Amino acid sequence: MTKKLSALALLVAASLSGCAAQHAAKPTPAPEAQTTVTAPAETGVLKRELADGLYEMVLSPKGDALYVASSEGFKDVQGGVVYKLDPTTLKTIGRSHTDLKNFALAISPDGSTVYATNSLDGGISAINTADGKVKKRLLFTERNKEGFPYGARQVLLHDGTLYIGGVADPAVVWVVDAETLKLKKTIKNAGQWVTGLLWSEQTQRIYVANGGGEILIINPRTNRIEKRWKPLGDKPALLLNMAEDKATGRLFVTDNSKAKTTLVLDIHTGEVLKQLDVGDSLAVKFNAKRNELYISQRESGKLLSLDATTYAVKQTWELPPNPNSLLLSDDGQTLYVTVKQAFNKDHSTNGPDSVVRISLK
Repeated sequence: MTKKLSALALLVAASLSGCAAQHAAKPTPAPEAQTTVTAPAETGVLKRELADGLYEMVLSPKGDALYVASSEGFKDVQGGVVYKLDPTTLKTIGRSHTDLKNFALAISPDGSTVYATNSLDGGISAINTADGKVKKRLLFTERNKEGFPYGARQVLLHDGTLYIGGVADPAVVWVVDAETLKLKKTIKNAGQWVTGLLWSEQTQRIYVANGGGEILIINPRTNRIEKRWKPLGDKPALLLNMAEDKATGRLFVTDNSKAKTTLVLDIHTGEVLKQLDVGDSLAVKFNAKRNELYISQRESGKLLSLDATTYAVKQTWELPPNPNSLLLSDDGQTLYVTVKQAFNKDHSTNGPDSVVRISLK
């Protein structure tokens, strides 16, 4: 277990990122943790301490529920939780207790199913949003040289198919039927650690970031890798998260580990259009409605808003200690952030992680 947790600690620090029985509680309201406004009310910033091990979030298609993945603790804690929050007040309106730990999330177009990756166990779970129960699960068979499962990190739902990045060296991308959770194909030779996935509306391709500094382009019709880019060449890079500006054909890619930058690429050619020297960069979101770019900075404890044309910093939010994942509402007027506590040597933390809601109006 110690080796397993050590491998997971490395995986989750980079951020995000079927067979087992499941006993999930019906999503009934939970006792409220303290909710505090971290700035004057007119700033529109609401922060709630929620639970240990918070990672990615997803909004329901109707915008009436915010789902937050939690691995819970890594020290002497089994299983995790998917929290269902009111997206305006951040109050708990439901929760699903799971026997495996949860990291990345996706949701079906009709809102009936939330998909959660179970990184420690190398799997994907489909959770029924009506009752909070895990209705299907797929555990992948690949093992690394130590005998541990490949970490199932990011998940992308496109056209009834789940694309799930496997953290290994060489890595894989699993292609899974979203309805049946049956494995359709394993895309191999995906470099070192698949860390990010993005569907491009402009090119109709899937983009894959990895820890070897590569961007892979997958054709979803054939599920084959068509191109491999290495935008920084031989310079060390651990590319993580991506966002697209479909109007201009720009692809934004972050690195908070080695290059500590945000790259602006031509989404058709991979050409580096700009390298943003704003410091360590983790999650990234592009807001077409406001022409803004949002970047979380895990090490400095900040969230930046940039003008997406000039790349000038418009606003900075202090969100210590470690802002992590970002989620943007469909109308472009609300931004959600998970804020993590630092890990201690024994994989414990000094307090619960938080969810932050920022009104951009």
